[in-house]
Amino acid sequence: ADEAALVERMQDALHGELMRRQELLRAAGNHTSALEYERARAGGADLAPLPSLFVVVDEFSELLSSHREFMDLFVMIGRLGRSLGVHLLLASQRLDEGRMHQLESHLSYRIGLRTFSAMESRGVLGVPDAYQLPSAPGNGYLKSGVESLTRFRAAYSSGTYARRTGAVARARVASQVVPWTSGWVVPRAPESLPEPEPAAEEPGEEETLLAVALERLRGSGPAAHQVWLPPLDTPVPLDTLLPGIVADPERGLTAAGWSGNGRLRVPVALVDKPFEQRRDPHVVDLSGAGGHIAVAGGSQSGKSTLTRTLIAALALTHTPAEVQFYCLDFGGGGLSQLASLPHVGGVAARLNPERVHRAVAEVMTLLAHREQFFVDHAVDSMQSYRRRRAAGEFPDERFGDVFLVVDGWSTVRQDYDDLVPKFNELAARGLNYGIHLLISTTRWVELSAQVRDQSATRLELRMGDPMDSEVDTRKARAVPRTGGRGLTPDSKMHFLAGLPRIDGSGSLEDLGEGVAHLVSEISRHWTGPSAPQIRMLPHRLPVAELPAPQPTEGGGLRLALGIDQDALEPVWHDFSRTPHLTVIGDTESGKTNLLRRITEGITARYAPGEAKIIVVDYRRTLVDTIPAEYRIGHVISLDNLKETVEGAARAMKTRVPGADIAPSRMRRCDWWTGPRLFVLVDDYDMVSGNSFQSPFEPLFEHLTLGFEMGLHMVVARSAMGAGRAMSDALLRRLDEANNPAVLLSCPPTEGNLFGNTKPRNLPPGRALHVARRRARLIQTALVEDAPES
Repeated sequence: ADEAALVERMQDALHGELMRRQELLRAAGNHTSALEYERARAGGADLAPLPSLFVVVDEFSELLSSHREFMDLFVMIGRLGRSLGVHLLLASQRLDEGRMHQLESHLSYRIGLRTFSAMESRGVLGVPDAYQLPSAPGNGYLKSGVESLTRFRAAYSSGTYARRTGAVARARVASQVVPWTSGWVVPRAPESLPEPEPAAEEPGEEETLLAVALERLRGSGPAAHQVWLPPLDTPVPLDTLLPGIVADPERGLTAAGWSGNGRLRVPVALVDKPFEQRRDPHVVDLSGAGGHIAVAGGSQSGKSTLTRTLIAALALTHTPAEVQFYCLDFGGGGLSQLASLPHVGGVAARLNPERVHRAVAEVMTLLAHREQFFVDHAVDSMQSYRRRRAAGEFPDERFGDVFLVVDGWSTVRQDYDDLVPKFNELAARGLNYGIHLLISTTRWVELSAQVRDQSATRLELRMGDPMDSEVDTRKARAVPRTGGRGLTPDSKMHFLAGLPRIDGSGSLEDLGEGVAHLVSEISRHWTGPSAPQIRMLPHRLPVAELPAPQPTEGGGLRLALGIDQDALEPVWHDFSRTPHLTVIGDTESGKTNLLRRITEGITARYAPGEAKIIVVDYRRTLVDTIPAEYRIGHVISLDNLKETVEGAARAMKTRVPGADIAPSRMRRCDWWTGPRLFVLVDDYDMVSGNSFQSPFEPLFEHLTLGFEMGLHMVVARSAMGAGRAMSDALLRRLDEANNPAVLLSCPPTEGNLFGNTKPRNLPPGRALHVARRRARLIQTALVEDAPES
């Protein structure tokens, strides 16, 4: 594939040279031929030399059999070559007359050496004479037009060059004859000594005649125009793509010579343009519709390196106040090397799911903030926001253009499928608010439709299967199997990705050291604030850091249970909207602590005459935390439980709203008097046992109108057997009524709970808050000195 790409590259280069010569003749005065051009040049015109170009093709029959499109190029050279100074020399062992008929009229000279048959000789010369030549190499015939054949013996230029081994004395002039005059005689010319000959070369250092001739011609004249540039084999560092990297007191280490500074335009690769006979940087413009970037390529194609190059290029052309990066490193650790960049707010690896979710949540929070901020400050576009912020407005806004980087999209689909809708939302709405996606993937089809469609800037490296290419499946086969090589999407040109280093080296062997040097230099020269770091859920959340309990309509209670992972905002349980709560967790996961938090909220919100608590606490770990004036029952046995529940049921029946109660009064709860009743059940698995009949059955009929009738239940049970326990009558009724649940640490083997929520093994206090079938990670508040169960 690599050699095939070079053959196609030569075709483009020769075609481009024909076009270049035509343009050169036209620009020099509409000359009709290279001969006329050279005459004008000899006449004093200030013109560059236009030497003749010989295109020599060895085994051209083999070339045409594998690259048939070359015939069109040869025909073009045949038609235009004489006037442009381009000549063809085609050599082959056998002549394929079927393929050569298009070139017949353009071939002026024919050379036939000894052929294998008389027929082959006729095909070349029109006569069988070449078949009858001696077998010694070099014998042949030259045919020019209609003239007769000219037999010749070719010179042999591949033989070993025999250097002279001794000095050869030059003939000396014995005497010097001078005209006779009366003046002084011209002094005798000094004898010229023989020139020293180079010493004979040692065996093993033999050179051919051709090699010696070429070596002596080297440097003897002006360099020829480079029709063929060397292939893209050596990667280029960023300091080559971004000229003039210097330390600036305000912008830090920056590419002062780059015109796209601060404009989201950066070079990331070198594009090979054989037709134009030059190489140009491949520049991506991320300021507008092309703000989302997708990088695709097979295994070991250089996706992670190209992703780092893009980040490094943006870091060298923008300050940490202008761009920030939040990275999900699923590609083998490459992005982790950039974690110390002042532009990088954090890097999350695959094995740290909490940090992964927080990184995405930070960007989603910024999206929501920007939407409201643009409305409040009459910002009509992201361009306007950048301009006004650069002018000094919005000093409290810490974020500029934010990039959410994902190196390895397949991991998102496999391990973090719940994040795909958020990426879709960022793809659809993010660019309007300066939020960009930079995603690498092994195949284009792996990307979700919305992410793929919105990623207008696409960089395609060598694909694992050329049929997966979105640029050109045929050209994709010719992409070399070296890292960083790919195709540009529009022009379908080959490119070589730059390296994320600024030490002038294009080596891949010590790329890690080069990246570390880049990060160190950028960090050393930046003295301002860095990008805001990813905020994480605390592992310990004192209850004092949460808002106080709040009253609601009808004498309800709104209580903060903890803070959520997405927005790091309080998670509220509103007993006036959802009167009941289910808590499930392993031993020492925080169940009793959460119940204690609820009891503190009840006692803080209500006076003893406004709320009463029934405590079902077989282990006696919760009862002592509840003031005695609030307790109307402490249940420690099944008999005691049945009696207490029946008493509570009788009290609830007196509160059942009659037909005379208008709907507008239901939320006011003004048709009954007395305290609200909170039933707190710790270790419900010890209470329910194996009984088919729930001891709380007398209260079932009142659960639906719990808030309206002043009845609230908080049930906590062990995670062991939680999957089977969801068929329990009480838990099933609470779940069917869409009451929230708090799922603390629980083995995933229990299966999905509360709809499609998959349990997780979590640290103490960490939980999944499930409301309306949607789960979010939270950290529950810690009540000091709370006994754990």
